[in-house]
Amino acid sequence: MAIGKALWEGFLRSAESFPDHPAVFAEGCTLSYRALHMQSTRIAATIQAHPEFSKVPLTAVFGYRSTAAFSGVLGALLSGNGYVPLNRTFPIERTEVMFERSEARSIIVDTGSLPQLSRLLERSKQELLVIMPDITTAHKFRENWPAHLFFGLEELSPSGAWKEPIAVPDGTAYLLFTSGSTGVPKGVMVSHKNVTSYIDYMVNRYNITDQDRLSQMFDLTFDLSAFDMFMAWERGAYICCPSQKALINPGKFVRDMNLTVWFSVPSTVAFMKRLGMLKPRQYESLRLSLFCGEPLPVSSAISWLEAAPNSVLENLYGPTELTISCTLYRWDPVQTLGEAEQDIVPIGYPHPGMNVLVTDQNLNEVEPGEEGELLMNGSQMFVGYWKDRDKTDAVFVIPPGRPDVFYRTGDRVRRPIGNRPLTHLGRIDFQIKVLGHRVELGEIEAVVRRITGLDGVIAVGWPITSSGANGIEVFIEGDVEHHDALREAIRAALPEYMVPKRFHCSKRLPRNVNNKFDRKAMVELLERGL
Repeated sequence: MAIGKALWEGFLRSAESFPDHPAVFAEGCTLSYRALHMQSTRIAATIQAHPEFSKVPLTAVFGYRSTAAFSGVLGALLSGNGYVPLNRTFPIERTEVMFERSEARSIIVDTGSLPQLSRLLERSKQELLVIMPDITTAHKFRENWPAHLFFGLEELSPSGAWKEPIAVPDGTAYLLFTSGSTGVPKGVMVSHKNVTSYIDYMVNRYNITDQDRLSQMFDLTFDLSAFDMFMAWERGAYICCPSQKALINPGKFVRDMNLTVWFSVPSTVAFMKRLGMLKPRQYESLRLSLFCGEPLPVSSAISWLEAAPNSVLENLYGPTELTISCTLYRWDPVQTLGEAEQDIVPIGYPHPGMNVLVTDQNLNEVEPGEEGELLMNGSQMFVGYWKDRDKTDAVFVIPPGRPDVFYRTGDRVRRPIGNRPLTHLGRIDFQIKVLGHRVELGEIEAVVRRITGLDGVIAVGWPITSSGANGIEVFIEGDVEHHDALREAIRAALPEYMVPKRFHCSKRLPRNVNNKFDRKAMVELLERGL
């Protein structure tokens, strides 16, 4: 049996208590807890039977919205390894870098990702253990790639051969690669202790039961996916993953699956609102509506609650380095409007075991009511960046007069007065200079949202200069007929140097792989003169 606490333990308890309950829906197929346990333990036993491939205790999962991907995550964990998610919708060059940097020598691949597998095999300088649970036998792969070891479904070790590993709470549960400023992805190591501390708190806060049905709107390469998986599996609940096609109409998916718990980025709300998917009382099955990953506009929250009137809405905040989310705020129809800033829902209060410090540029704590950078530490703080001491040292700091290490989030917040919540004011790097004036892009976005009634609004500095930017341009998701009238309305609310020079309206603004608004892509459009 395991010693200590490990991320897989909740799933094992649920598989024993609720073997016939649905555990996961993906690709139009549902696996029960019994079936998911069988498949994941067979994968785990196969990895355990070849310990030479686990000298670096990580297994890659090359899967996308598939049952094989979910069983692969569990199979990696149940073998005693952490999992490294790879995504076939990424450029293959990025996937190659992520896989190579992880140093994983075992990989689980679903059917849809097989066409890209050859690129990873060609690049690998070492023998790999390749598990393909979607195909019956891997004999063709063994013929074509004799330097590697392949297993299809029929060739996996029996479930009975699996042995529960010894839990190492400080061991890596998952390694996620996020964008790096140099263009090289950063590997964020999140430990079992980080995640179990988080899950223990959240399943009790939200009273997750075996009757719940949770959405899975996130790809495995986005850390918010861990919330959906392990919250559900901790309590015998059902995780429901829409196909790429179903993501075009998420409202229909909510109704078809009779979801009780919704979790997405706020951009999805803006998308649904613009397409008329937030009509009153459309989603009465929802009891929880959770949002994370971006600022949540007040108008989006109001519109969502009209469509899901039976649900409690919470806004979650947290970088990957602080494990999924580290603060939260519960919407209150009266109080929130007085606590919001820039028409953005507050990010609220830290989770138990997490500590907050708001500092100036010299890392000295600011006075209550003042703004500064958010620093945090506690039980959810990550171990560090994978094999990158310089980047790790750059984000871990010991503020003056403090004995402990904090993580620098790079986010601007207002230090609360009394028991007021934390409010998010934007990224440090979203505060720019325009013609010598300090400009908060979030303030411009709030004014445009208020005037247009549209939630999808992104302001960027342009053109870029050595000292900041010469002006502001605004991207709007939706139609605005009279740009001159909009500019005059903004001019009545903001100083001239903050008034946008141009507006760019689109049916759908660029989004990144995590479905968040992609500011970098918008700047690239300006660079190309579009």
